Amino acid sequence: MTTYAALLRGINVSGHKKVPMAELRALLTEIGHTDVRTHLQSGNAVFSTTSDDEEAIAAELEQAIEKRFGFPVPCLVRSGGYLAAVADACPFPAAELEGRQLHVTYYGQPVDAARFEGIDAAAHLPEEFRLGDRALYLYAPDGLGRSKLAEALARPSRTKGITATSRNWNTVVKLVEMTADAETGDHGARA
Repeated sequence: MTTYAALLRGINVSGHKKVPMAELRALLTEIGHTDVRTHLQSGNAVFSTTSDDEEAIAAELEQAIEKRFGFPVPCLVRSGGYLAAVADACPFPAAELEGRQLHVTYYGQPVDAARFEGIDAAAHLPEEFRLGDRALYLYAPDGLGRSKLAEALARPSRTKGITATSRNWNTVVKLVEMTADAETGDHGARA
């Protein structure tokens, strides 16, 4: 069994694309996954399965969500090991920052620096970004909502053809913990 996190993009935002977490847990169980738990209302689920094909798991989940809820929801599925590696590779001093100041955007495929050409890094300081393994790290000291760099990074010309979803550092750390707990069977009282 491998433990994964499913990262759903764009659900439960301003009353749109409502996916209750209890229903998401039930759906994941119905399609054959075990040890299903969710975190927050923004589309984070942890589960175990015998499959080792992240893309196939994500495609199956996308189809099940569209069938159940009537709208498409892009999903990324990543192993607990991958999530831990991304957290460990953070190029910013995460322990010194507030969770709202640091974000990771997870991508459905590798991205290279060419996608982000034309961004004047100096013009956005003190905000900064760095690329990782199918991930982008964003340091936004005033938070994501006020970040001009986040706007520039998310322009359709830079994200075209790629599933991408962002999580703040608190959620990044929590998903690493939840997937590690699932691997060891230590679930505590979390739901």
